Amino acid sequence: MTLSPVNVPVGKFPKTAPSNLSAADADAIAQSVVDRLNQALSQQNFNSVGALFLHNGYWRDHLCLSWDLNTTKGQDGIASFVENNYRGFHVDIDRSTASRSPIACALDGLGTSHGIQFFITLALEFGTGQGIVRLAEEDGHWRIFTFFSSLVELKGHEEPLNGRRSKGVEHGGRPDRKNWQDRRKTEAEFSERDPTVLIIGAGQGGLTAAARLKMLNVDTLVIDQNDRVGDNWRQRYHQLVLHDPVWFDHMPYVSFPPHWPVFTPKDKLAEFFEAYATLLELNIWTRTTLGSPVWDGKQWAVTLERRNPDNTVSTRTIHPRHIVQATGHSGEKYFPPLAGIDSFQGDRLCHSSDFRGALHANKGKKAIVIGSCNSGHDIAQDFYEKGYEVTMVQRSTTCMVSSKAIVDIGLKGLYDEQAPPTEEADLWFWGLPAELLKAQQIGVTALQNEHDKANIAGLEKAGFKVDKGPNDAGLLLKYFQRGGGYYIDVGASQLIIDGKIKVKQGVEISEVLARGLAFADGSELEADEIILATGYQNMRTQTRRLFGDETADAVGDVWGFDASGEMRGIWRGSGHPGLWFMGGNLATSRYYSRILALQIKASEVGLKSV
Repeated sequence: MTLSPVNVPVGKFPKTAPSNLSAADADAIAQSVVDRLNQALSQQNFNSVGALFLHNGYWRDHLCLSWDLNTTKGQDGIASFVENNYRGFHVDIDRSTASRSPIACALDGLGTSHGIQFFITLALEFGTGQGIVRLAEEDGHWRIFTFFSSLVELKGHEEPLNGRRSKGVEHGGRPDRKNWQDRRKTEAEFSERDPTVLIIGAGQGGLTAAARLKMLNVDTLVIDQNDRVGDNWRQRYHQLVLHDPVWFDHMPYVSFPPHWPVFTPKDKLAEFFEAYATLLELNIWTRTTLGSPVWDGKQWAVTLERRNPDNTVSTRTIHPRHIVQATGHSGEKYFPPLAGIDSFQGDRLCHSSDFRGALHANKGKKAIVIGSCNSGHDIAQDFYEKGYEVTMVQRSTTCMVSSKAIVDIGLKGLYDEQAPPTEEADLWFWGLPAELLKAQQIGVTALQNEHDKANIAGLEKAGFKVDKGPNDAGLLLKYFQRGGGYYIDVGASQLIIDGKIKVKQGVEISEVLARGLAFADGSELEADEIILATGYQNMRTQTRRLFGDETADAVGDVWGFDASGEMRGIWRGSGHPGLWFMGGNLATSRYYSRILALQIKASEVGLKSV
């Protein structure tokens, strides 16, 4: 059964004015709160732990207490959560840099709520965590407003970074000694062993998960049906460029270099993906597909079909204990039920995922794009630039924000050229519970809409309907709650305003004609090409195709918030043992790839059940 994601309520930040606290005062207050928290934890006085929080305080935990993703609200709820999941830990303030040390600041990043913020480390019985704490003053007492704890490493299984890096060479006089190239070839071919983890898909989700697992010494094989790593981007429409800026998109261990453009072209990203896989020595089999995997209660049996350079097919059955479906956070293409779709006699009718660019480069051709989000706009813009007369069919409303507003307002100070290190920015961002992120984004969206007001007015005048996202919280919350429904403007909005891209809004399509579309209001549009930029179904629709009905029925829906404000089914237990979902944009993949990899490693070393 498919359940709708939760429209999380709007949280409330404390209404506090700026204070004149010095850095020393902020540090002392923070240390006092942490000392009391550690004392209550050591005494296992969980009611005292809860009492250290505001009445509407939050504890967001990613794997440090339970082996899951949890957000708990309120003093009683927090006390109960910690009591039920307490495994012994100690909290320390992270003073490794000035930016991590306690400071008086705006808690919401907008200047309407003030308090003290500081980063923390957690010494756990089984590893190390990190996080961020926000304090607010209430009735003359400083209490915890938000507490975020996120697992970083497992004891005895730390990543081989910096001072723990490998030697990279085998010394000695053994006749069987192999050089790096020999060892690398043996490792990549899995000729003498089965992988512990099989990852399906070599996009950003699959690559980042494989990189994290590699650093945890978990034997992993990635398969992809394409000829080369990066083809999932190379094969998309010709003019595609990432709409997120580079500072938001860094990948684990190998960041984009300082000369990298702010917005990455698709083919440049594909080349980076290929280099990333090589530099991190990821084991990837391209031109490979799988038969229906079978779970026997302990491991999978998976038959892989690998196309060789001479186009012969090699078959191999492997037995991984884990499979990660990294085929994107969406599922199968969504084709709306259009009557007469087989009667179209124009040049092309296809889904946006199959669109590589306009077929012609001359005037006189006509195109219809059904859908009004990122892909729909980019495709309509491509048609216009090729000389087509193009109409966009907008079925409902679209959340629109300009790329400039995202860079200059939405991400400024957190992900930009002068921003803190990405690890710190991620802790700030993911350390904000979903209810508070929504509250914060309402303010951000208002600022962005003010910046974009001329465009918004022009779009409305042209007949294009704009919304502000759930509860007026904008694009980001629409992304998390439904995975689409928005457009980051990189030029198409002005084409709509100027009438160069026409809009057909809010009228149902009655049928596909031989050379166009008929609408419920009796109107018709001619078209040589019709592109359905209609999005995708839930990720479990691909699970059904890849694994069969029994496995697909065992997992829940993927993506969208659950009741606590954590994401459903993805980056955590799927509902079926040994099966994990991985996906999202580059920023979510960067953070949650670690969360996913740590859960798999923990299950391999006996800390967590499969």
